Amino acid sequence: MDGALRIFLAHNPEDREVYYGRALAHLKALGEVRFNPLDRDLTTAEFVEAAKGCQIIVSHRSPPAEAALFDGLPELMAYFRCALDVRTVDIAAASRNGVLVANAGISFIDATAEMALALMLAVCRDVVESTVEYRAGRVPPSNMGLQLAGSTAGVIGFGAVGSRLAEILVSLGMKVLVSDPFKTIDRPGMIQVDLDTLLRESDFVLPLAIANETTENLIGAREIALMKKGVVFVNVSRGNLIDEAALEAAYRSGHIAKLALDVGRAADQRPSPQLASLPGVAATPHLGGLTPANADAQAMSSVEQTRAVLAGRMPERALNADCAVRLKEFWKNRRP
Repeated sequence: MDGALRIFLAHNPEDREVYYGRALAHLKALGEVRFNPLDRDLTTAEFVEAAKGCQIIVSHRSPPAEAALFDGLPELMAYFRCALDVRTVDIAAASRNGVLVANAGISFIDATAEMALALMLAVCRDVVESTVEYRAGRVPPSNMGLQLAGSTAGVIGFGAVGSRLAEILVSLGMKVLVSDPFKTIDRPGMIQVDLDTLLRESDFVLPLAIANETTENLIGAREIALMKKGVVFVNVSRGNLIDEAALEAAYRSGHIAKLALDVGRAADQRPSPQLASLPGVAATPHLGGLTPANADAQAMSSVEQTRAVLAGRMPERALNADCAVRLKEFWKNRRP
C-alpha cells in the first residue's frame, strides 16, 4: 500500500458537481482520486469494477453498498457515506471484510426544516397549481388559502430537524404539538402530547421521527383516521414512516386536504410517482438537504475523515471501528 492513497469518488457527475465543487481540491490533496466513469449511479457490479484497487470509497447516498461490494474489493479499507443515512450499507458485510464504515455529520437541519416550511406554504396557498395555471395564460380560481398563524401544527419526532422546525413554527404564531416518547419537551410555545392526541388536534401533521424498524408505517390507516378532516400532511423525513396506500386513499377521499412530499419509497427516497401525480400534490424529488451549505459540509466531512486516515486517527462517526482491521493494518505497515 505504498504511494498515494487511492480514493474512489462514487458520485455521478451531476452529484459530484453539486457536492464537491469546493471539496474536490481538498480530497485530491490527500491522494489519487478516481471517478465514477458513467453519467449515472453505478450498479453494484459496476461499482466493484470501477473501484478496484482503491483503499477508500467516498459515496453518495444513492448507490447501495451491498455485501458484494465489500466482498469484491480486497484492498478497500474504508467506506465513507457522504450522507447521514446508512440503511442501504451492509455494515455487517463491511465488518466481516475488515472495512471501516462512517457517515457524514448532521449538517442538513436548517435546510430540511426550511424545506418543510416551503412545502407547507406551497400547498396552503396553492402556489404550485396557481403558478402553472397563470403561466399558461389562465387565471386560476381565487381559492381561499390556509393561514399558518393561529393554526395547530403537529410535529412527530423531536430530533434535530423536528426541534428546529418546531421553533420556526412557533415563531410564525402556530400552536405546536410535539409527540416523541423518548424526549421531554419543555420549550416555550410547544406542548408535548401523545401521538393520538397530536393526530386528533393538529391542522398540519409533519412526521419527523427516525426511520427504523419500529417506525415503519408509523402513520397508517388507523392514524390517518384519527386526523381532522381537511388536515394538511407534509413529509420531509422518510417515506418508510408512511403507509402510502392509506395516504393515497385518504387524499383521494378528501380526508387529507393538502399533501406535500419531499420523500417517499421511490428510488433515492423520492416521492412515489403515483402519489406525486395526484392533482394538487406538491412533490419534490428529495431536495430537502440540497443547499450549498449542506452539500459542502457533507463533502468536507469525507475530506476530514480521509485526512484522519492519513494521520493515523480513527475517523469521526465511525460505525464499526472495532472491525476496521484493514485500516489498522494500513497504519501498522505504513512507512514513517
